[in-house]
Amino acid sequence: MKRGTSISVALTTTALTLSWGFTARAQPPAAGDGPRYENGTNLIRPANYREWVFLSSSLDLNYPPPGAPAGPQRFDNVFVNPSSYRAFMQTGKWPDKTIFVLEFREAAKEASPDRSGKFQAAMTGVEAEVKDSRFPDGWAFFAFGQPGPPNAGVAPLSGDTVARCIDCHTKHTAVERTFVQFYPTLLEVARRLGTVKPNYTDP
Repeated sequence: MKRGTSISVALTTTALTLSWGFTARAQPPAAGDGPRYENGTNLIRPANYREWVFLSSSLDLNYPPPGAPAGPQRFDNVFVNPSSYRAFMQTGKWPDKTIFVLEFREAAKEASPDRSGKFQAAMTGVEAEVKDSRFPDGWAFFAFGQPGPPNAGVAPLSGDTVARCIDCHTKHTAVERTFVQFYPTLLEVARRLGTVKPNYTDP
């Protein structure tokens, strides 16, 4: 092959490589870790949510309806899809297609060698909160009931149940409709980026 032809091929190959590189960066693939639905709005419980970003765990931090008897102690574990977590760390806001999974577990005690501490035991339920523009309010809540394999999807909560969820998540949350005040590292991010709600006050 002649020298001139070799240079021409090399330049063409370099140009194509650079062009492909710029295109790839300009159109990144979708994260694919957001909510999945059946029939448009029935949320399918993520099978791998325990591989997501773990936000926090709390003990007995729940909000039963007025007058309801106190139930057994439980731990609440909160997970969020990784792409939404990364977006929050950059902007202090949750992007569309954010999904939080709330996992409930029994609080057990009296295990050797520590007789006074409490630890997480059997799972008792799974719920989810989703930020998604497909819903009229932009947010939706889901209750999967007893634990088990991912099902065919559940409809969003409605009626008085979701009204209580919306009321609580509107009045008492630090960022949008999420309890970021209970996720200390994220609250620091929200304060730094100025996304804490103006009417929020520390408990």
